[in-house]
Amino acid sequence: MEETLQTGLAALGLDIGQSSRAKLIRYLALLERWNRAYNLTAIRDPQAMVPWHILDSLVISPYLHGSRMLDVGTGAGLPGIPLAIAHPEVSVWLLDSRAKRIQFLLQAVETLGLGNVEIVHQRAEQYRPEKKFDTLVARAFGALPKLLAAAGHLCRSDGAILVLKGRDPRHEIRQLPEDTADAVDVIPLRVPHLGAARHLMVLRPASENKAETKVDSPIKVQITNHGENRRSRQPKRWRG
Repeated sequence: MEETLQTGLAALGLDIGQSSRAKLIRYLALLERWNRAYNLTAIRDPQAMVPWHILDSLVISPYLHGSRMLDVGTGAGLPGIPLAIAHPEVSVWLLDSRAKRIQFLLQAVETLGLGNVEIVHQRAEQYRPEKKFDTLVARAFGALPKLLAAAGHLCRSDGAILVLKGRDPRHEIRQLPEDTADAVDVIPLRVPHLGAARHLMVLRPASENKAETKVDSPIKVQITNHGENRRSRQPKRWRG
């Protein structure tokens, strides 16, 4: 498992240090243990979790924007927890509405000592933070129109919305208003050790700023090119 993680990180061009790599392994061990009782993910083999969960999360590192990131419908903390571990300079909020997932996230954040992570137990539609976020990420929330309707208000006008998908998701873009659809880029991804199609949808809410904030100009992340990845009181809230 550690060898698969190490070679996968190298293929992504990520050098995150031994301590962070150890946290990623501990996170998978914790997820595998909780999965026995709570069925948090369909992937149960820790070895398979490395590409399907860790590398599939970290592959979007070059597209992170700014220093405040919200993981919408985070579930078991994907992709938020791997990204928080790999990028401790980014403040990460994990948003989910299901209590059993919140219990796991609390345990994971405490066990791993993730001081840059906050957990929010709330529906995206109802969440009203004091400040909006530079980057919204979503991995299993549903179609892009549904995500925008539920959580679009949480992203800054000069921010970015990153949505991980499997097969080419252009059919979802056709469901959007023309001005919104014009602001969406679809980027093929290559995830090491994962023999499955992966795509990233990148939406800049302020389409007029698209020319100034291209997806090949990441902020706060250093990563080398690889394959098809082009570049490098409020609701209940807990802080790790």
